[in-house]
Amino acid sequence: MSADVLVVIERRGAAPVRAALEATGVARRLAGPSGAGRVTAVLLGTALEASAGTIAGLGVDRVITVSDPRFDTFQTALWAAAVAAIARELSSSVILLAGTNNGRQLAGRIAIRWDAAAVTGIADLSPGAAGEITVTRPVFSGRAFQEVRIGAPRVVLGLRPNAFPIPEASSPPAPIAEHAPLELGPLPSGGAVTGFESAQSGIGPDLSDATVIVSGGRGLKGPENFRLLEELALSLGAAIGASRAVTDSGWRPASFQIGQTGKSVSPQLYIAVGISGAIQHLVGMISSRTIVAINSDPSAPIFKVADYGIAGDLFQIVPALTAEIRRVRGS
Repeated sequence: MSADVLVVIERRGAAPVRAALEATGVARRLAGPSGAGRVTAVLLGTALEASAGTIAGLGVDRVITVSDPRFDTFQTALWAAAVAAIARELSSSVILLAGTNNGRQLAGRIAIRWDAAAVTGIADLSPGAAGEITVTRPVFSGRAFQEVRIGAPRVVLGLRPNAFPIPEASSPPAPIAEHAPLELGPLPSGGAVTGFESAQSGIGPDLSDATVIVSGGRGLKGPENFRLLEELALSLGAAIGASRAVTDSGWRPASFQIGQTGKSVSPQLYIAVGISGAIQHLVGMISSRTIVAINSDPSAPIFKVADYGIAGDLFQIVPALTAEIRRVRGS
């Protein structure tokens, strides 16, 4: 199968979000080798040059920029109308969206405007010979995986963040073209995302984009002991998360919470320290690529989902682990 794929490049500040970089590699897989299907990346907003240059070197066939200050804020109806219009113009058959909050909001709106099927939360996919796409995504709070075969002529796909690798840089870079101003007509009014402000501790990346997360639970016994996690996170370049018991106790703000009523994450590595593993927490991190659990209770539920488990005193294990990581990394 080969397809003409349109990738929507979401930015955070001046740079593309990691999930958008991942989407370019998925697009190449769907389009097939260069010359089969075409991969087009589209960027909306102003000051697009640096981001467009980055994307042009990731195996796409061309980059289209729409320089318009209206797109510097995220308005779902406006973005959906623009993307659907460009997809029609290019005769695309697949639209790929980054696995972000904005991407999830866009999927349904674009599908309606473009008369397409839509599937989100995709953790894996494969193109079929008959023009079908088979996708896999977690369901039932991550306790099972659903396989969906899509045979629609047009489809919107929303990817799960950190589920796919960022493609290697290619040479020469793809051409970059400026699109003419878009005439989108009247659109429904609504709220707009005007910016982002991190509520994290300032240590490591934001939880939503992190490839490594160190998360703490009630087993830390008090907020003062989170310094152990901070030191471990610094040694790994990781973000810090927490269980609901921790945020309910006021040890960390609610923005740190991972779980059913917090954030859902899917990093390459998730280290759970002093977290028993209640289902409410597991649903927020179960799709992590590798899970490491450190807990003094060998019968804790977290060990049932962990790839690696250490049953012991976290106050001895975490400092030793941090010291060893620093030694290996020479930091």
